Amino acid sequence: MPRRKELSEDLRSRIVDLHEAGKGYKSISKSLDVHVSTVRQTVYKWRKFSTVATLPRSGSLVNLSYHGRRPLVREVTKNPMVTLGQL
Repeated sequence: MPRRKELSEDLRSRIVDLHEAGKGYKSISKSLDVHVSTVRQTVYKWRKFSTVATLPRSGSLVNLSYHGRRPLVREVTKNPMVTLGQL
């Protein structure tokens, strides 16, 4: 199942505001039409990091340009069973 688009910062702020006002996860979920687990994750993130902004993700950046990727894709398309060592 593909990932969904991330929530806007405005929607995350509204979730946190409703939670601070004393609303429960289910009532916030129904009023804003988002899943209960999304509300829970947003509140958890706000409690842990004190922000609703999107934080930088871990992992290394892609260092391969379009022109460097093209020959690799062409080779793998010709021979799908090629290993990384053979490339």
